[in-house]
Amino acid sequence: MEAQAGLKACVGCGALVPDIEGPTHRYIGASPGCWAAYGRLSERETSDFRYMRHHQLTVDAYCVQHPGEPSSQSIRSVAVHLVGLHLQLERETPTEGLYTARQRIASLGKAGKLDLAWLEPPTFMGEVTVLRALEVEDPNGYGEVARMWAECVWGRGPHTMRPCADGPSARGWGSRPSVRQYV
Repeated sequence: MEAQAGLKACVGCGALVPDIEGPTHRYIGASPGCWAAYGRLSERETSDFRYMRHHQLTVDAYCVQHPGEPSSQSIRSVAVHLVGLHLQLERETPTEGLYTARQRIASLGKAGKLDLAWLEPPTFMGEVTVLRALEVEDPNGYGEVARMWAECVWGRGPHTMRPCADGPSARGWGSRPSVRQYV
């Protein structure tokens, strides 16, 4: 990706974001400019119910695109958000069911009851990022982009990451007996 003045590639998703100093998340691997963009997106979603109904898709997509560095916390985070994508895109699970499943995966992962391991991130994190979601000002169009982003991260669609959903990773985690019994 070619750098532009004042921009640099995010360490997580690769999007060209403002090259700024600023806060980041302690285990989500995002550059300050990308983390600030995600903050703006979250603010939009929480302040307008028309955008909020897509919040679970965007949270999961963002967190999987920004896996951070190997640690028990980042491994659990990616697992929780991959399972969230699995439940939303493959099983069409309602929001209420997502909260329960996420909590179970996080708790059991922390207790060492799931066989979670670091998944090496793909070299290409997909064409759809937080920046594309921020461009959309129409709530209906926003829903389409949120879904496209999630499908991109999940490994479906024309703008996809190298399928993160191969074998024992993304889709595999959601269907493993040790995980499936809790979701």
